[in-house]
Amino acid sequence: MTADLATDVFEEHRPFLMGVAYRMLGRVADAEDVVQDAWLRWYRADRTDVREPRAYLVRITTRLAIDRLRQVQSRGEAYVGPWLPEPYLTEFGDTAPDSADRAVLADTVSLAVLVVLESLSPLERAVFVLREAFGYPYAEIATLLDRGEAAVRQLAGRARRHVAERRPRYDVDPARRRDLTERFIAAAVEGDLEGLMSLLAPDVQLVGDSGGKAKAPLRILHTADKVGRFLVGVSRSGPPGLAFRLVETNGGPAVLIISDDRPDSLFQLDIADDRVTAVYVVRNPDKLRSLAAR
Repeated sequence: MTADLATDVFEEHRPFLMGVAYRMLGRVADAEDVVQDAWLRWYRADRTDVREPRAYLVRITTRLAIDRLRQVQSRGEAYVGPWLPEPYLTEFGDTAPDSADRAVLADTVSLAVLVVLESLSPLERAVFVLREAFGYPYAEIATLLDRGEAAVRQLAGRARRHVAERRPRYDVDPARRRDLTERFIAAAVEGDLEGLMSLLAPDVQLVGDSGGKAKAPLRILHTADKVGRFLVGVSRSGPPGLAFRLVETNGGPAVLIISDDRPDSLFQLDIADDRVTAVYVVRNPDKLRSLAAR
C-alpha cells in the first residue's frame, strides 16, 4: 500500500474513528489527539498484511483511548463544580442515515450517557462503546482488546446494567426536541418565568459546567421553581448583544450563545413526556473552543 493510498484509507475512516474516540473519552481535543496518534501509527506501520483496515484502525484507536483514560484517572485531577463532556458537533458522518441507527448513535453520544460512562472502567467503557454504539460482535471486540470472549461478555453485561440504572429516558424525536428547545430558549431570553414553568418537569435539574473559569452554579439545581428562577435571573443580568445559534451537538439540538464573536455557553436539554427534565449548560471556555469556528 503506497503512502498516498494509506492516507486516503485513513481519511475514509477518520470520522468513524473520531466517533469511537469521542465516545470513549468525552473530550474533543483528547479524541482528536488519539485519532492523530492512530494516524501516525498507521502511516509508520508495515501494512502489507492488513486485510481489513477499519478493524486495524479501530483496534489502534480503542487501545490508545484506553491508555488515555487510564492516564486521566491516575492523575485524579480535581474539577471545580459539576463535570460535563465537551460538546461535540454531530453530523453523523460515522453512521448510516437510517433513522433507527441515528437514534441509537444519538443516545450513545448524548451528554447524559457520556456522564454515566465516566464512572465505568476504561475496559468497560471500550466494550460498551463498541457493542452498544457500533454493534460489534463480542468475538470481534475480544480480538480488538486481546481478551477472551467470555470476559468481554461479562464486561458488556456489567457496563450495560450500570448505564441502564443511571441513564435518563427522554424523547428522541428530533423535530419535537428542536421545537421544545426553541421554545425553551425563547422563554429564557425573554425572562418569561411562566413560560419556562410550563416547559419544565417538576423534578427538572440544571447542570452547569464552568470548571471554575466562568459563572455557573457550583452545584446541580433541582426543581422547576429553582431552575426557572435561575434562568430568568441569568437572562436579566446577561450582557447585551448576545447572539443565539441553533446547532446539533451530541446527537440533538442545542443552542450556542455567542458573545463578542466568541462562544459564551451552550445549552442542551433532555426531554421526556413533552417536558424538560434536564438542562445542561457548558460554560467552561476550554470546552467551547471546538465550536469557535462554527
